[in-house]
Amino acid sequence: MPMDMQTYRDGRKAATDAAEAIREALAGLGLPESVWGSVRPMVTHSGKPYVHLGMVRADVAERMAEAMQAPAEAVE
Repeated sequence: MPMDMQTYRDGRKAATDAAEAIREALAGLGLPESVWGSVRPMVTHSGKPYVHLGMVRADVAERMAEAMQAPAEAVE
């Protein structure tokens, strides 16, 4: 059964907002656009929002992990 257009729009907005937040966070870590430029919003056939991060170099993944593990007050 195909999803209705509003379900798609809602899913697309949520995925786009989340993808933009990830792009901003990666840019904030000083990573170049070549790292975060491939981050894309995705919507499944049922309307669920996802963010495709793509393949990243190991050193970049380590920096991302370190940033995610940092205490919240250090991030703000």
